[in-house]
This record gives sequence, C-alpha cells and structure tokens, in this order.
Amino acid sequence: MNYQHQYVDGTRTHLPVGKVVCIGRNYAEHAKELDNPIPTEPLLFIKPGSCVVSLEGGFKIPAERGSVHYEAEIAVLLGKSLSPAPTEEEVLDAISGFAPALDLTLRDLQAQLKEKGLPWERAKCFDGACVLTPFVVGSTFEDLADIGIRLSINGEVRQDGNSALMLNPIVPMIQHMASQFALQAGDVILTGTPAGVGPLSAGDELVLELPGVSRFEGSVR
Repeated sequence: MNYQHQYVDGTRTHLPVGKVVCIGRNYAEHAKELDNPIPTEPLLFIKPGSCVVSLEGGFKIPAERGSVHYEAEIAVLLGKSLSPAPTEEEVLDAISGFAPALDLTLRDLQAQLKEKGLPWERAKCFDGACVLTPFVVGSTFEDLADIGIRLSINGEVRQDGNSALMLNPIVPMIQHMASQFALQAGDVILTGTPAGVGPLSAGDELVLELPGVSRFEGSVR
C-alpha cells in the first residue's frame, strides 16, 4: 500500500493507516435521495485501511463490477487513541486533521446485497474504495459545526454540503463510535455525505475541497 497520511504542507505523519470508520445517512437529504429512512441511531460501518488510496495521481474504479458511486465526505484523522467513553475535550484533542474524501460504493451490488439482507462489505470495502487527500491540522476549524465539503466533476458542482447539516455532529458521532469499538491513532472517520451522489466514469476530472481551506484535483483512470 503506497498511501500514507500527510498534511497539506507535504509533511508525512508517523501515524499508521488504520481502519476507516464510516457513518451512513448522516445528512437527511442524502437519505431521501436514496429513498432510505433516516436512522434512529447512528448507522456505522468500517472500511479496512487496505482500501485507502490517494486522490493525487488519479485512482481506478472497478467499473466492470457495476456502477461506482461517489460520496464526498469530511474526513477526520485521529492522532491519538480514544477510551470507550471519551469526553468532548478528549475527542477534540485526538483530532489530528481534516480533509475532503470520497467514499466509493458499488451501488448495484449494494442494492442486491441489501435486498437479500446481506452485509455491504463487498460494495464498500473493495481496493480503492476510500479516496483521501492531505489533511489540514485539527486546529484549523474553531467551529466543527461549520465545515464545508464540495465535489465538482468535469467543472460541475455535484455535492455542496456543510457539517451544520449533519444529523450526528462530529464530536458526539466520534464519542458514539468510541463506545462501540476501539478508535486508535491513525484511524480515519468519514462523517457522511450530503445529497448529490452519483456514478463515476473513467476520465472524470474531480475537484474535492473544504471550501476556503483546502482544494485538490484528481481524475478517474
């Protein structure tokens, strides 16, 4: 695996590439666009670190396995491990960085698995299913309830959201995750995607950004 966590200034971290802990349907409008009910409690799933790739230099998608959907998300990098019941201060202290990211989904396969009542791993955990960019340091944002996330494809804005619209805010979300399983240094939290998800195609040119803070370009190879 060539990916390694790094910051926007090019500094590579000492952190291992851990698991990627995700939350589904954390924006009401996204749940509606997929005709899914809004969960009564956080809907969590995990991607292995082996599925992480960098946006830089472009990335491949397994189009031969069906429709691959993009989901732009705010990624949170943990620089410290957390206890099973961390305080708000402990969560904030553990956050090492923020970055725009993509959670990729084999949507046709996911629908088939859901229809059969089977787990989603095959649709969510394939190689390259988590596309990360360099992180800005955790202290960049004074208000975690006002972080923007935007994805443009071929010059057209496809997703434009803000953490203010999250059903589960960032800190309480991480506290809940920590109560369910160990969160360790090097783990990444994907905080959910706003409305506007759709399919990717080879040759697509992407701009992924935390507006006003960081901006990255890449392509689907």
